[in-house]
Amino acid sequence: LLSPAIMPKLKKSLDNASEVGMRDLVQARKAYDEKNADSSKQAHKLTVGSPASEKHSDASDYLKSIVYGGLDGIITTFAVVSGAAGGGFGIEVVLVLGFSNMFADALSMGMGDALSTKAQNAAIMKEREREAWEFESYPEGEIAEMVEVYTKKGMNEEDAREIVTKMSKYKDIFLDTMMVEELGMLVPGDDENPAFDGFVTFSSFVFFGLFPLLGYLFTIGSNLSETEVCRSVGGYCHMLGVVI
Repeated sequence: LLSPAIMPKLKKSLDNASEVGMRDLVQARKAYDEKNADSSKQAHKLTVGSPASEKHSDASDYLKSIVYGGLDGIITTFAVVSGAAGGGFGIEVVLVLGFSNMFADALSMGMGDALSTKAQNAAIMKEREREAWEFESYPEGEIAEMVEVYTKKGMNEEDAREIVTKMSKYKDIFLDTMMVEELGMLVPGDDENPAFDGFVTFSSFVFFGLFPLLGYLFTIGSNLSETEVCRSVGGYCHMLGVVI
């Protein structure tokens, strides 16, 4: 039970919490960059009548796929076209090999990203089903496991038991938290789409993989030697790789 001495403080905290909602993410990030505590507090306060909403950038959700596909697109495409050029093939042959390799690798990577993400999500949900069954069969055991997890992190056992016991009243919250804390698995959201992840990887590979080929396209009809072409394309791809 809570001590009567802390009840006024708890009531004041709850009253203040009613004034705080989902933060203004743009202002919160700016406050962090500036290390401005007052601005950070302001970012967490809602204007009266404004909806409590916070939305992260959709692009950040696919940043890994963009970088992964983009870098691989640059490196592998450049390796193929530079190798073909170094072997003495003409520009036309180099471009044919480059484009065919680019689309084949992009398709392979896109499919691989989609299927691997789908398989990973299925494995996570399978583990969650097992945890849900164990929670239904023996909730005391699952609660004890979570208490042990938090006490190992330095939390007082009494506090940990109180928190976990209250959390166990909300099955989905308890299970999702347990998946992260005990197994290190983040339960995929309902809006996750492995197929779109694969499409992003495919598109990123094709987009960035085009740049080494464009370097050769622009040299058709020029008087540059093969060595000069390779050097110019290599330097350009290096700068592009640094950017992404």
